[in-house]
Amino acid sequence: MTPVRPYVPRPGERSAPPAQFPQSRKRQLKVWWREVDRVLLALVLALMTVGAISVAAASPASARRLSGTAHLPDLYFFWLHLRWQFLGLIVLLGTSLMPRELVRRGSILMSAAMIFAMLLVPMIGTEVNGARRWLDLGIRFQPSEFLKPAFAVACAWVLSWRARDAELPVIPLSAIFVGTVVVLLMIQPNLGDAILFVGCWFVLVVLAGLPMQRVGVLFGVGVGGLALAYTFYDNARHRIDSFLGGGTAFDQVDLASRTLMAGGWTGSGLWLGTRKMILPEAHTDYIFSVIGEEFGLLTCAVVVLIYLAIVVRVLVRLVDEDNLFILLAATGLTALFGGQAFVNILVNLQLFPSKGLTLPLVSYGGSSTIAQCFLVGLLLAITRRNPYLSREKFDWRGAIEISPLGRADGEVRR
Repeated sequence: MTPVRPYVPRPGERSAPPAQFPQSRKRQLKVWWREVDRVLLALVLALMTVGAISVAAASPASARRLSGTAHLPDLYFFWLHLRWQFLGLIVLLGTSLMPRELVRRGSILMSAAMIFAMLLVPMIGTEVNGARRWLDLGIRFQPSEFLKPAFAVACAWVLSWRARDAELPVIPLSAIFVGTVVVLLMIQPNLGDAILFVGCWFVLVVLAGLPMQRVGVLFGVGVGGLALAYTFYDNARHRIDSFLGGGTAFDQVDLASRTLMAGGWTGSGLWLGTRKMILPEAHTDYIFSVIGEEFGLLTCAVVVLIYLAIVVRVLVRLVDEDNLFILLAATGLTALFGGQAFVNILVNLQLFPSKGLTLPLVSYGGSSTIAQCFLVGLLLAITRRNPYLSREKFDWRGAIEISPLGRADGEVRR
């Protein structure tokens, strides 16, 4: 019998033999499955399942409303949504496999690319419903949606520099970053996303060690900014006036609230709702109201609980995190995800002015679905950890006591 000769790479060859690639990939998947937060992944998949069923319920209303010369089938948006969800799952799982260093570098590059794309929106962007927020480069997408997850990670990276040198002006630098984004969003106009970005930034700077005496000053600046927006920004003034005035029978928010309550506790049943047929954007902005009419308020409560479970699960995962960058990045991503869901639900309950924000992973969407899956993928990648390694708890007191003009009073590990 001829002895089996061991594999010897040729001169200049650095790769492993082809037979070893499947084993290497299999080993990587095993490591990923061991380190990934499987509870968080299960909650996200459950939410996407709820989204598919909800879009199926809302699709007839939107398809009939948007049918023009060409008749759209009742389940037109449902089948499209399944395709986008399939692509989103590929993005989600692929992103969750990324190492943390690649997550950081990729987010910085994507932030730069999306800000450049937002600079192009006022010039060559596509206008929809009076707002110019999309770029059509063969595939229409909204740059601000992809900027959200990249912004959270990039801003966390800048703020984490304080762990090395407390004298670095990281808060002013991050303020310039978020200010640039807000200006570009207000040009579109897109007040809802602008508020979301500012809210995420505020959470991060407070967690990074902004002195508590300055939190009130920052909050006052935010209120002043809203007052200026109301005074000089027609889009914001009209939405706020409509909200404070209580709405009319033909107001979108009022229609959404009536649709939400029409199903009672248990709902009218799938495809048996009637109020949804006159509801604008039933498959996107106001899909939570469709859930209320067809599946009932109890189902709405379950959806809210799933969102709360996702947020709480991430925060519990971060309790013993000893890396400031990971702590900030995961918190920022969670703030964006949970904040957008919170605002959308309040709008449907007529407790917040209409902002044009979709319900993450539930509403129909193309680029928004991909962007939200990318956000969750980053969150899964960042929170991956070896379950056999013990960690020291993060020094919250030491982080809060860091002064931007002096040295850290407590050591913060990176």
